[in-house]
Amino acid sequence: MTTHAKHGFLIGCGEAEQADASAATMGSKAWNLLRMAGAGLRVPPAFVLGTHWTGHPDTGIEHAFASGLPALEHSVGRRLGNAADPLIVSVRSGAAVSMPGMMETLLNIGLSDRTLSGFLRQTGNPRLVWDAYRRLVASYGEVVAGLPAALFESELERVAQGRDERSLDFGELRDLTRRFLDLYAAGAGKPFPQDPGDQLAEAVRAVFASWGADKATTYRRLNGIAADLGTAVTVQVMVFGNCGHGSGAGVGFTRNPATGEPGLWVDFLSNAQGEDVVSGRRSAHGHEVLAQRLPAAWADLQHAAGALESLFGDMQDFEFTVQDGVLHLLQSRTGKRTPRAAARIALDLLDEGVIDADTARHRTAELDDGDLHTMRLLFKGHSEPAEPLAWGMTASAGIASGEIAFDGERVAARVKDGARVILVRNDAETADIGALEHAAGLLTRNGARTSHAAVVARQLGKVCLVGCDALRIDLDKRRLHIGEQRFDEGDAITLDGNAGGIHAGTVRSERVPDRPLMARLQALRGKPAKAHSKRKR
Repeated sequence: MTTHAKHGFLIGCGEAEQADASAATMGSKAWNLLRMAGAGLRVPPAFVLGTHWTGHPDTGIEHAFASGLPALEHSVGRRLGNAADPLIVSVRSGAAVSMPGMMETLLNIGLSDRTLSGFLRQTGNPRLVWDAYRRLVASYGEVVAGLPAALFESELERVAQGRDERSLDFGELRDLTRRFLDLYAAGAGKPFPQDPGDQLAEAVRAVFASWGADKATTYRRLNGIAADLGTAVTVQVMVFGNCGHGSGAGVGFTRNPATGEPGLWVDFLSNAQGEDVVSGRRSAHGHEVLAQRLPAAWADLQHAAGALESLFGDMQDFEFTVQDGVLHLLQSRTGKRTPRAAARIALDLLDEGVIDADTARHRTAELDDGDLHTMRLLFKGHSEPAEPLAWGMTASAGIASGEIAFDGERVAARVKDGARVILVRNDAETADIGALEHAAGLLTRNGARTSHAAVVARQLGKVCLVGCDALRIDLDKRRLHIGEQRFDEGDAITLDGNAGGIHAGTVRSERVPDRPLMARLQALRGKPAKAHSKRKR
């Protein structure tokens, strides 16, 4: 189930394994999918254009149509562009080193006016058909044609009139799709491409090109990733989380990435697609919604999480879709985590027999007692609770105080003057990575704890609260309302990334050592734990 030709690979298509498949040649995302499929986990079939073709996208596209696509079509018994029984695919990036959200993904490739009726016969679900088509037009317009996302978001908001977009019926979605097609034609200067082959070629080209995007370049600079690694492109059979309330999409960690505590840490949206969760433009629910609405899928996910940790030997960050009650895994990678979580996870995995002592020592070698602390707020010199102005979902723990800034330019200017700054945004988007590098924290109105921007904030050690419905940002007046209280840009707020609270002004905090964790780590190293006093700041 792997290599089809040099620099091209198949996943889940019945091919015999060959030796040249690796994270370097097919990207870590596809390499992990290959291993997951080999372990019997449910992974949608795919073909992969290897990292080699990043600098030669046209040749890679030729290979896709000559070899990869025919093999995938043969495997699933459907053809791209077939009017009666169309193949619908996603096009995903994936470098040898994980770069969450820094490159592009396109879903629903293959939908067009000609294939809609066949897709309707496949699914019997007119709402799904029009929802998937309108999503394709908007995402293709943004990623391939370079149109602003707000062009389509504004039209969606106009039609929804404050309702959740998942409540729109198929008639409203059909009208919205037609409006999106008009907006695309006006903005791009040409109609939306109706040939699924053209859609696929341009999607692959755009994903390869996203390796050189500003946010990807910035991420590589911050993380010391070589610019010549390149990205692979995975073309994968679509599974649909937007089939109704028996379906959905989610992202999760096999353990809490902030504290290391065992147990699934999941964001989930019913009747949605994966980009709704990871994009940072939508808020999501915790695992309780999934467990309540789809208990069989939740049980399967718990089993899959254990299988993933056993397979990869570490805490995993994974993406999944539930289509009509059936769980499909779309990605798994080693999860980003705080230093304190790194210690807890390594020690717990050792106790559970997943890793050995040498591996645990290696993973914790750079940690010291100063990393094994939590922060707590001090009100009037005491750690007594104070009612916050509002609550958000904790995506990255800690305490951060600073003045409000609404964009990267303001963050850079104020940090240059020596200020601590909290970036406040409507959406948690990876395009803000340059600002996140300098800000002390991130606060957003929308977004999920597992959105790509939240993952990056956690990796950078920035406090991050997302999904705060009480925020109202007025960019024209450079003003923020949190509940009933008004703040101007430059006013100070404090984010409590431990409890999820947002407080006015600058609140003092203190460091509290996690002594039991320190003792466990010292025992691993064969040294006695040293006394450590609290430090205030």
